Amino acid sequence: MELEGKVSLVSGSSRGIGRAIAIMLAEAGSDVVVNYVSNRDAAEEVVGRIKRLGRRAVAYQADVSKTDQSMDMIEKAQKEFGLIQILVNNAGITRDRSFLKISPEQWHEVLLVNLNGPFNLIGRLLPNMVESKWGRIINITSIVGQIGSFGQSNYAVAKGGLMAFTKTLAKEVATKGITVNAVSPGYIETDMTAVVPDNVLDSVRQLTPMGRLGKPEEVAIAVRFLADPRASFITGTIINVNGGMYM
Repeated sequence: MELEGKVSLVSGSSRGIGRAIAIMLAEAGSDVVVNYVSNRDAAEEVVGRIKRLGRRAVAYQADVSKTDQSMDMIEKAQKEFGLIQILVNNAGITRDRSFLKISPEQWHEVLLVNLNGPFNLIGRLLPNMVESKWGRIINITSIVGQIGSFGQSNYAVAKGGLMAFTKTLAKEVATKGITVNAVSPGYIETDMTAVVPDNVLDSVRQLTPMGRLGKPEEVAIAVRFLADPRASFITGTIINVNGGMYM
């Protein structure tokens, strides 16, 4: 129970990787703020799982790309839970099209959620972490931000930018008891990959030394490790969880 007494906020935690992270942090002893945009039933299912582990949890609806919704969620969560010292920026979307066909709306929508979303949440929670002299910020990036991917220029830019943000912020708060790290998943079995054509996924498996897709829990365990108080000398790093596809 290394996280007992801590409160975590996991954005986009009603499904997939975010769901696995929220549950695993609760297994480590943390109370959890569950965030969702539209699927309340899925979010409440996660809350139920966490409560059965003996931890506190509440689901809050908020589009993290919108500053007012982010601020409102955090205000409500802090009234309910108190100090939030662990932030996992997991919420993300894709709007895949080749660059010659992408619309300005599709470009900006992906950047707003995947890059501005973390900016909104970090901007609101970081001052309290600084005041308490302890905090963990963990950004979920992507292998796409490291190697690129056809039809995902907007997503690659957002995730690559989030990695640069991770390293810069880590340097700025390193003396304040706060670590800032990223976890970069490869291709994971989630709703996002469920819509990818089978022939494309077969190619992904062939390019992955382990020969398979990852599982959400395999990403979550890296987040739990970085959130551990004993991981206090690790900051500005990117942990790849990709089966060896990118080294």
